Amino acid sequence: MILPPGSTIGILGGGQLGRMLAIAAAQLGYRTHIYAPEASGPATEVSAEWTQAGYDDEQALTRFAERVGVVTYEFENVPPEALDQLEALVPIRPGKRSLEISRVREREKSLVRKLGGHTAPFRAVATLDQLREAFEEIGAPSILKTSSLGYDGKGQVRLRDGSDLGEAWREIGGAPSVLEGFVEFDAEFSVLLCRGAGGETAVWDTPDNVHTNGILDTSTVPARSLVLAQAPEAIALARKVADALDHIGLLTLEFFATAHGPVFNEMAPRVHNSGHWTIEGAVTSQFENHIRAVCGLPLGSTARTGVRAEMRNLIGEAANDWREIVDDPGAKLHLYGKHVRPGRKMGHVTRVIRAAEKP
Repeated sequence: MILPPGSTIGILGGGQLGRMLAIAAAQLGYRTHIYAPEASGPATEVSAEWTQAGYDDEQALTRFAERVGVVTYEFENVPPEALDQLEALVPIRPGKRSLEISRVREREKSLVRKLGGHTAPFRAVATLDQLREAFEEIGAPSILKTSSLGYDGKGQVRLRDGSDLGEAWREIGGAPSVLEGFVEFDAEFSVLLCRGAGGETAVWDTPDNVHTNGILDTSTVPARSLVLAQAPEAIALARKVADALDHIGLLTLEFFATAHGPVFNEMAPRVHNSGHWTIEGAVTSQFENHIRAVCGLPLGSTARTGVRAEMRNLIGEAANDWREIVDDPGAKLHLYGKHVRPGRKMGHVTRVIRAAEKP
């Protein structure tokens, strides 16, 4: 299926990722229609249409599907029932299987292991007694993570020797979870891969990621030598995952660089924060290639536009530094139109070093 320019792309979710997808779609001549429970969001100002309705509203989902040529999404936590209804009416790209696997931690880790990848030791736990058994097996330090709905360090509790397991279980709300053994690592990185409708893939340079308080702070390319040495193995695994899922669009896999090679952390079946540098730092951004893929178009070049690129997130009050940022002729500012709140991703800034410039 090739969706021609002038058609409408439906996007589930209206946050900043939906905003940047809508901008990329508009540049290729497409309209976008956002479906979200909220009355507005960062994508409001750049989308042609917005449906405010719950994911359990069958009539609203049907009307939405009838007005678009393809549906994609900006986040994983869409109820399966909504996907079943939409899938009967309109193509969903990436497909439902990518969501089913990636939204549950034990499923994605099990798939990666089946495909030959390495993960931290883990056990799925659904009760406090199971947590006690898993902790006895895996030991400390370890991390208790909710199986779904966690992001930016939320839904996680670190456990040490002597930790109160009952308190940890209450802290995550007694939700189905995964206990993971702690991984000693020297760096974090991600693989950004786009798979087209015909199975072809495009991969960007592997960004070296630094997190602060569980939230991504910076992504830099080219990465340090340790990451560069482990990137080929991680990219090969990402291709296996994309093929196994018959994935169409962006797929992001996050890794730890360890003394024993890359260790898989988690995946996202969508455009990703660590790929924001590609807007100015690559010939074709992650957002444009995702739109190309879901519409059945050829994928664009992922080559870098400079010798170095860095993306820095603007968290909370950091967005108030916009004047200083725009005074820097080499900085590209992206603000998402949100109200400032501590710990909230308000925007990002990218700097690309060209060959003739000095870092």
